[in-house]
Amino acid sequence: METPVHSHIDLQTLCRMKAQGAKFAMLTAYDHPTAVAAERAGVHALLVGDSLACVVLGHASTRDAPLDLMVTLAEAVRRGAPRVYLVGDLPFACTVGGAATVVEGARRFRDEAGCDGVKYEAPSDKAAVVEALASAGFETIAHLGLRPQTVTSPDGYRAQARDAGAIRQLVRDARRMVTAGAAMILLEAVPAEASEAVVEAVSVPVIGCGAGPACDGHVLVTQDMLGIGSIRPPRFVPRYADLGEQMVAAMRRWVREIADRTYPAPEHVYPMRRTDAGG
Repeated sequence: METPVHSHIDLQTLCRMKAQGAKFAMLTAYDHPTAVAAERAGVHALLVGDSLACVVLGHASTRDAPLDLMVTLAEAVRRGAPRVYLVGDLPFACTVGGAATVVEGARRFRDEAGCDGVKYEAPSDKAAVVEALASAGFETIAHLGLRPQTVTSPDGYRAQARDAGAIRQLVRDARRMVTAGAAMILLEAVPAEASEAVVEAVSVPVIGCGAGPACDGHVLVTQDMLGIGSIRPPRFVPRYADLGEQMVAAMRRWVREIADRTYPAPEHVYPMRRTDAGG
């Protein structure tokens, strides 16, 4: 059943849902049609993620996501889903130049694309960057746990915080980021025990990406859950559809109908205008 979004969802909406014990749903989106469908479906938040480098552009690493393209696509997503909470993912190229470059990237997501917030893959020693973003007025999601920008190939993706000491460090990092001004925390690929500890330790919403049921909201890469593309999804992704195979089947039918001259049929051809019998 569709659960349409009737009014714009903002940070206060998500904080209120957390306080009420209601979970929110987040997906990635890289184009206008996907955004339209997500808003119609009642998705609360959309992420224009740097995962587009892999699932859209075919690169082996999220490091290859270009900021210019991400801003353009975020603008298209905003047009398609004007009411969702929209997040721009600060790409690797944007983060290597220091706090000033990160803040400039965030400004572009906000001013050019209409994003509500930005996501930053936050190393333990980069709380100052989160502070710079927050001080400049950006609603910032600090991404902890597995940080794909530190990995150059999907083969290197590994779950994080899988022992007591690592969980304690994750909690310290989460607290540090919230103190620096993070509006939300995103945890990727950590055990349920780790996300439980973080949710208990911080007051802001915690978004899980393969992080267990304690999180206040959950995010998936849309292509993964719909079965589109050639990348094997991680274990935490449920496959709700197999659109990739449906696309192949439809294209095969098109090729076959061209070959056997079934297409174009009369209904696919424009007729001549009718004229008077006398010419």
